[in-house]
Amino acid sequence: MKGFTLEQMTDFTDFTRGGDLTEFLKQTNNVFNMNNCRSHPVRVSPDAQHIHAFLQKPKRGLVTFDRIQRVAVAQSPSYMDTGSALSIPIVELLYLDSGSKDSAALVAVILENGKAEFWKYVERKAGWDLLQTSDLCNSTSAKVVSVCSSGKFIIWCEERPASESASVFSAARNNFRYCICKRTYEREERAVRLGGVKTPLHNSPCYRVLAAREDVYLLPDNQEAAPGNGSKFFLIWSPKQDRMTISTVCKGALLSKTLHSTSKDSDYKTLISECIGMLATISPPEICSVAPTSCGGLLLVLSSGCISLLQSDGVLRQIYTLALSCPLDCSKHISMQIYGSTLACIVYRTLYLVDTSTGRLLENIALKTDGMLFLNSSEKNDIHFLSSTGMYVVKESGVDPTSKQLGRSDTAKPDAVLVEAVFEEACRYYQRRSLSSTQLTVEKLKSGGMFQAPIALSSILGVYMKTKKASELPQGGGGYSKLLASLGAELESLMALEQLKASVVSASDRKLSVSCETLVGQEVNRLLFSDLDRDNLLYLNVIFKTFPRESWQALQASLQLGSNGEGFLTAKAAPEVWKTVLSPVQAAPAPLSSGQQQASSNGAAPVFELICRSLFTFQPKWLPRFVELAQQQAGASSWNYGGKESPESVPLYKRALCVLPREGQAQELQVELLLCSQRPNAVMQAMRILLELRRWERVAEVAQRFSQQSPLLNKEIFTTLLCEVSQHRDLDPYLDLLWTLCPEDMTVTSILNIVLKSLPLCGREPGPFRTDRSQMSIGMLKPLLIKVLQRETKPSQRYADILQSPSFPPPTPPRQPRSVTEPAMATASPPLSSISSSVNDTSVDEGCSSPHHENK
Repeated sequence: MKGFTLEQMTDFTDFTRGGDLTEFLKQTNNVFNMNNCRSHPVRVSPDAQHIHAFLQKPKRGLVTFDRIQRVAVAQSPSYMDTGSALSIPIVELLYLDSGSKDSAALVAVILENGKAEFWKYVERKAGWDLLQTSDLCNSTSAKVVSVCSSGKFIIWCEERPASESASVFSAARNNFRYCICKRTYEREERAVRLGGVKTPLHNSPCYRVLAAREDVYLLPDNQEAAPGNGSKFFLIWSPKQDRMTISTVCKGALLSKTLHSTSKDSDYKTLISECIGMLATISPPEICSVAPTSCGGLLLVLSSGCISLLQSDGVLRQIYTLALSCPLDCSKHISMQIYGSTLACIVYRTLYLVDTSTGRLLENIALKTDGMLFLNSSEKNDIHFLSSTGMYVVKESGVDPTSKQLGRSDTAKPDAVLVEAVFEEACRYYQRRSLSSTQLTVEKLKSGGMFQAPIALSSILGVYMKTKKASELPQGGGGYSKLLASLGAELESLMALEQLKASVVSASDRKLSVSCETLVGQEVNRLLFSDLDRDNLLYLNVIFKTFPRESWQALQASLQLGSNGEGFLTAKAAPEVWKTVLSPVQAAPAPLSSGQQQASSNGAAPVFELICRSLFTFQPKWLPRFVELAQQQAGASSWNYGGKESPESVPLYKRALCVLPREGQAQELQVELLLCSQRPNAVMQAMRILLELRRWERVAEVAQRFSQQSPLLNKEIFTTLLCEVSQHRDLDPYLDLLWTLCPEDMTVTSILNIVLKSLPLCGREPGPFRTDRSQMSIGMLKPLLIKVLQRETKPSQRYADILQSPSFPPPTPPRQPRSVTEPAMATASPPLSSISSSVNDTSVDEGCSSPHHENK
């Protein structure tokens, strides 16, 4: 390809104090570190007519160098110098949008204490006039840490002082003492009118604000890193629409919200609360350098050495990778910008020119000194940079600069680098998924037959659609025909999709419906037979939401749903489909007693909930039976997703209940789902719902059906119905059934206690001859009480086998003769024979010594 040359535009001799500017640029170290420090030392105006230098040592101030337009007035120009005794640091110098190309330059110098000096360049005297000094912040104690301008807005990040009463335990809270503010401005003849201060985001960490066209990028400040997960993401804000997007380098856009500042300002923690879980699991690469572009995006240099373009929608597009990884100290020597379709990047006195459409390195040019790229508003597609020896522009040698754009020569065709680009992309794709530690190269990929399904680039598809036939494939071109042959299967699939879209556009309503049913059926069947990841699950949700009826028909075919002769649902789905249907959810749905249904972490409902929702919509009577079949499959399967439930898992019937509406029209279906689980708590919950609905016959049926399941459930059913009978007379036709449910361990006392505690409150004292027929009477309880009393008075059969034993009572063991010398047991009772003999041998005298005789 053709080479590039550098053309010097000026050596600063046509600038006021040009010699001082040259000496300043030579003596200043790292002058061109414009992408990383808050105090950038050099600024170039959009029209390249003014250069501003920030002085730091030994004296702090601002020095301006202007290009001399007329010699007559250049003898005594007025400079925009803030003096050498400036005690307050300068945060930024902004060129405000004038709205007209012929308007004079308007500059705002923003100080750290919130003061803003507005300067205007006067052409007739080739100097600057101070229009006014205004307070940018509402609070005098606020501190501006970063500022930019976008459209008619001035946006800044300010630090608000911490509360004096804050304790040492609130040190973490002090990290969130920053706010993002904005003000509108309007240019007048001799002044600048500022609008009111609005704070769209408060209680945030320290952010660096960068404007690119109409969007503002909020990046965590490197000097004060955001606490916790705050350094893992950045914000993209549209000031006009007040829309904030949370994005990361590795995952792209996570969430987008519209900030509502009418009632109160948006809180930072509230904004990011929905992304905390995902942010804790990611480890994005570190951002080494950033630069806003004229195309509206943000250039990023990552720690891996990759240069990527961050678009306003959160998409990160890789453009070029530097030869070496980029450490943090290397970022001080990087300056980059996009000019048309060419990326220009200066790294360590080397200028790289890269085609942004193909990622191809056009040329690298060695520079004698450090350089800083800048944009010239009159020549946006030409590469301009500033060095200590002057201003330069990059020209393509041998080409008229007005005829062609830089980097778009005839030799830079996509097919010349397409093969390498695709194989490099495929190499990175397989390397990330490989279990081997061996580095995979493009040569191994080409020779090993591993190149199966890389990302098909749009340019390949375009050429393939034009050729269509293998005989028409282009020859040569660096193996372009081999590349098309390698991607034949993928390209045929894409072509079939294009043909389907074309037939859908030109088809009638009937054919369109048939095509839609066929396509949805194929997609649903394919997804149900595969292991769903997050993206496919979200895709399945979109299908069910967009084509509900077609998805229901596809479900019937995939699960083989039908009814037998008795009207019950049958499902003859394959085990692979059941495995997908019953796969664990990432975030379990909420129980019945909670509020709204929860979804998985990416906002998609699990497959089981999707099927239940479709059944409820089109065939609600099948839903309880489907849950029963699912429970049977979960218990009998080898993978066993739902059979052995952990405390954290949610039963299938509760997951099915979450798809029902909270209103009362689905209470019958809710009862059936509770009963099909056959769990005691669910059965009692269904019983209470039926009692509230006054479905007495159904109550009796459920009680008779589930009373035999377990004694504990039978006792709870009996107690609940006895309490209900004590309050009204609607269950009187079913009293005989209720009495048969009385548990064996229930006593008359316990029955009467239950009845007395359940009696409704009366307005007057109960009397013996009340006429209120809704009151429970002893006569109604008489059959039950007689039955229980008979059971209590009847001899217990618990020890019947012992009582009927022929050897009861057991025989007395034989006694052993005791010797004379053996002492008698003090606690032993004398034998009956000895007692009788002693009584018979007692004399009358001894009997006269009784206490009765003495008293006499």
